[in-house]
Amino acid sequence: MTNARAEATADDNAIERITENRTPHFEPYGWHHWPHAPWFSYQFRRGLGETQEGGGAVSEVFQAASRIDPASDESWHVEWKRIADRNFARAQAEEAAGHIRTAMNCYLRAADYYRQAEFFLQPDDPRRLPTFTLMEQSSHGYLRHLNPCGEVLDIPYENGATLPAYFVRAPFPVQRQPVLICMGGLDSIKDEMWFMQAHGCLQRGISVLMIDGPGQGGALRRQGLVNRHDTEVPIGRCIDYLETRDDVDTGRIAVCGSSLGGYYAGRAGCYEPRLAACISHGAVFAITDLWGTAGEDHGLATHIKWVFGRPSMKSAMEKARDFTLEGHLEHMRCPYLVMHGGHDVLTVSQARKVYDYGISKGVDCTLRLLDAEETGAEHCQHDNPTIGQEILSDWLADRFGIDQRALLQTSRNPLL
Repeated sequence: MTNARAEATADDNAIERITENRTPHFEPYGWHHWPHAPWFSYQFRRGLGETQEGGGAVSEVFQAASRIDPASDESWHVEWKRIADRNFARAQAEEAAGHIRTAMNCYLRAADYYRQAEFFLQPDDPRRLPTFTLMEQSSHGYLRHLNPCGEVLDIPYENGATLPAYFVRAPFPVQRQPVLICMGGLDSIKDEMWFMQAHGCLQRGISVLMIDGPGQGGALRRQGLVNRHDTEVPIGRCIDYLETRDDVDTGRIAVCGSSLGGYYAGRAGCYEPRLAACISHGAVFAITDLWGTAGEDHGLATHIKWVFGRPSMKSAMEKARDFTLEGHLEHMRCPYLVMHGGHDVLTVSQARKVYDYGISKGVDCTLRLLDAEETGAEHCQHDNPTIGQEILSDWLADRFGIDQRALLQTSRNPLL
């Protein structure tokens, strides 16, 4: 089945291009703030979009941008951290005063701002882990006031290592709820999943388990766990955990991965039979299709080498040869959604490649490409994450047989 409302009209690696218009302007993939610094513009677009899911305030985000030197990673860190610190301090003060809703809002904004402040720091920068820790503390501040409250977890993984995670029940009086395992990709982490996947699912009666898998977030930063191609292993450990809970419908567990997580989720869906559905929120058929010839000057080279645990792009891409759905996707037995921006600045062709291959192998695939007119056409719908959440969570609710009209009449949580 296909519901592609746009074709792959944009070229791959458009992020490397400097547009003819050098002033801030709107592109098919969203607001382009520093055309001469496209990687900064891409990350800014991400932060700006997430304001509409509570991850910031539009004025604060533009305030930071007005002070950022787009040629300076240091400037990026300083200005995002400035507004993060301000919101974190206000959250603590308002929480102490009993102004809980305001505190929650401030904590959620601070979490996303700290995520931005950390992004361009070098892996060995002594400020990186403290900034990441402040992001987690902000998330914890938000989660503890949810109703039902969020849980901070360490899921047993292997060799004594754990996968950091947050579990949040959907705010409806249904004892055993379906669950979406939410994960990012190369650079997105469990704390960002609220703005990209989780919020929409909770609104539709689907609990969420937001995780840092190998090569992500706290698993990488605190435990040195680099990524692996056989992602059915860590996802299997997450399902093992979910099966211990009496509030989970174990027959309705799904996985969604964003960006490079599109590969991670797709691979897990091929070999983890307990998954009832799979979503690639940004499709990746093969990593070497994306970065196979990328050199040390690639905009994400430092992060790629860190995540892959390799000293050079060449050796990272040697490891990446195993990160492909070719020869594997034919094993998927659950429904599979491929959702992708029709003007994704990283790649558009990968979505069609994943879908066409899946269909040719008899997989129950749905392709949804978002076009420029509806917005959400950027990578992982960073320009409009709300429409991305609406599409993926409605698709999943339909697959899980959730009657949203009936469900909303049972809501007992005015905070979500």
